[in-house]
Amino acid sequence: MRLVTYASERGPRAGVQTDQGVIDAWDLVDGEGASLRELIASGRLDEVRTALDGGGGEPVMLSPGGILAPVPDPDKIICVGLNYRSHAEETGMELPKAPTIFGKYRNALVPDGAKVTLPAASSKCDYEAEVAFVIGRRAREVSVEDALDHIAGYTLLNDLSARDLQGLTMQWMAGKVFDGSAPCGPALVTPDEAGPHDGIGIRMLVNGEERQSSNTSDLIFSVPQLVSTLSSWMTLEPGDIVATGTPSGVGLAMDPRTWLEDGDELVVSSPQLGELHTTIAR
Repeated sequence: MRLVTYASERGPRAGVQTDQGVIDAWDLVDGEGASLRELIASGRLDEVRTALDGGGGEPVMLSPGGILAPVPDPDKIICVGLNYRSHAEETGMELPKAPTIFGKYRNALVPDGAKVTLPAASSKCDYEAEVAFVIGRRAREVSVEDALDHIAGYTLLNDLSARDLQGLTMQWMAGKVFDGSAPCGPALVTPDEAGPHDGIGIRMLVNGEERQSSNTSDLIFSVPQLVSTLSSWMTLEPGDIVATGTPSGVGLAMDPRTWLEDGDELVVSSPQLGELHTTIAR
């Protein structure tokens, strides 16, 4: 299934993207919830799939821009830095012994098709195409072998980064948390449709030019390893977003270095997960 959050008169609602349009997920199961995070936490995704397969539900009327980020209200947004071998090589850094993590906040999340205004304090903003996964069940000290049972699905995320702010301190977060710095979408694709966790493609186009192209098989720390390690450091809750890192090809590593400019069109894409479009503004 391809799960979305859409704007409605009832507020943000969980939906399922189908060939006929978006069908309200909670209405399919006669539930009283609203958000996709609530639906994931309820453990009723299989009921939604069964109802959908049985022909239930009618497409809702969507207003322009009615699709929001898949999970717009996560408890946590955890990003993993330096997690592709190719990216470590292009930056000249040693492979990490443990995942390097930092956080983003809800203000960073914007949906597919958003226009993001870069911070005036930065003149060196960059893109990072990433595959992200969303936690489906509470995870605390989960083994690698059981980790995939705790994943609700996968989506795309663009970790927009203000490199000059990122380098101001020993922590990266100053350059990672500006408004709109985490375009995410277009949908949350359940594991049965996304396929193997180590076979998800990821690509970045800037104004139609390919800058990044890789696959999650190049991850230093795999999806199961990330779930296991992160859940040993903190409790992961349903709806939490984990961005798995970016491959080689970022503007920081180009010669000469290349930064985002007003009007740039960014497309993060994946054969399994779709396309995430963002327009840059100054």
